[in-house]
Amino acid sequence: MLRFRLGLLLLWAVSALANDNLRVAYEWREMDFKYASPDQRWSAIERGEFKPANVIPFGLEVAGHRLFVTLPRWRDGVPASLAYLDLNDTSSKGPALKPFPSWQAHNLQEAEPELVSPFRVRADRCGRLWVLDSRISGVLEQTKIYGAAQLLVYDLHNDDLLRRHVLPAGQLKQGSLLANLAVEDSDCENTFAYAADLGSPGLVVYSWKDEESWRVQHHFFHPDPMAGNFSINGIEFQWDDGLYGLALSKPLETGYATLYFHPLCSTTEFSVDTSILRNKTLATSPMIYREFKVLGSRGPNTQAGAEFLDPDTGVLFYALPNLNEVACWRTATDFSHSSQSRIYMNNDTLVFPSDIKVDDQKRLWVLSNQLPVFIYDELYAGSINFRILTASVKEAIENTACEIRTSPLPDVINKLGDILNTNIKLKSNSAPSLRNLSSLIMIGFCLLMSFRI
Repeated sequence: MLRFRLGLLLLWAVSALANDNLRVAYEWREMDFKYASPDQRWSAIERGEFKPANVIPFGLEVAGHRLFVTLPRWRDGVPASLAYLDLNDTSSKGPALKPFPSWQAHNLQEAEPELVSPFRVRADRCGRLWVLDSRISGVLEQTKIYGAAQLLVYDLHNDDLLRRHVLPAGQLKQGSLLANLAVEDSDCENTFAYAADLGSPGLVVYSWKDEESWRVQHHFFHPDPMAGNFSINGIEFQWDDGLYGLALSKPLETGYATLYFHPLCSTTEFSVDTSILRNKTLATSPMIYREFKVLGSRGPNTQAGAEFLDPDTGVLFYALPNLNEVACWRTATDFSHSSQSRIYMNNDTLVFPSDIKVDDQKRLWVLSNQLPVFIYDELYAGSINFRILTASVKEAIENTACEIRTSPLPDVINKLGDILNTNIKLKSNSAPSLRNLSSLIMIGFCLLMSFRI
């Protein structure tokens, strides 16, 4: 019993000391945009085209020197729904954003606006930026639909639009809302995109080569009715969102990858081999029922949002909105509580971690946006509301279960327990033995801290 209690104590102590390595890279009270002049900005505000209180960042991506941010049109007054900042410009910690690819692309007065309300973007290894656009504005006010959801693909070398794929009517259902995106890009000419429908749970698969898409159905995409309660910084609400988190492994020996996924209202992680999804005939048939895998549960109150897998380390990073936390799991290990760790948790700087990415420089990026406050209450412009945090992947997973271990922690704890038990049996009632016990605990703790978890 002493060994068990001491093990728990030491595990808690190490965990408390070893995490939270993310730092705030950017922060905003309100989002702002780069206009040609201050007068043009003020005119946009006067006309109601730009209402700073109605602009909230949602998704992020890093490509080269640019950090892209999506700004869905939840309410009116969002002049551009996809923009970026220059990572080389360090003049401000709250920089104004530049619309991508241009101001004109966001003009809703056009008969067919190029960009309406994207939720997620993904830069692939082939120099392309994939944009998942819901084409729905005013979801928190007067909803207006500009057409079926679409995938836009831009050339990052010159920002030209390479392709626009509007989803066929049969691949969208009543209540559909595509809010997350993953891109399998090991072959640039045979790339596949995966779009998660959280509103009417399903997965849309798009083939770059064949220029067509199809919808995949599975009951694992649906929300868990027991996981719909959320409580975030005093705001309690219920959601019933389905498929949300998507993350791809690096290519397997077969040439395919593993797609990890989960509904937003769920505490369970799932996976499927992309060979199933990329075969249109198979993916759209009921024969795939048993091809999807249940990995396990993260535990109570661990509904997960966005996730991203670092291909080099095989570490899956994921957001836990109810806990104001980002956590990790090394996919080479079993999906268990002991193989997962907290990366960062903060009830001030990480209220609703909305998106997570790892860039090609092996940097982890996390966007927090206080979404529940934006939806159910009101953001206060006098305080910091939005943050982008970062760290190298190595720093982020240091001293966690996701780092490669040089010595198993349970062995160290067991050895320490054996020493303590032996000492207690030999000298159970003497004052010197208590002093020796204290010394041994300190020595053991120092020994434990010398090992890398």
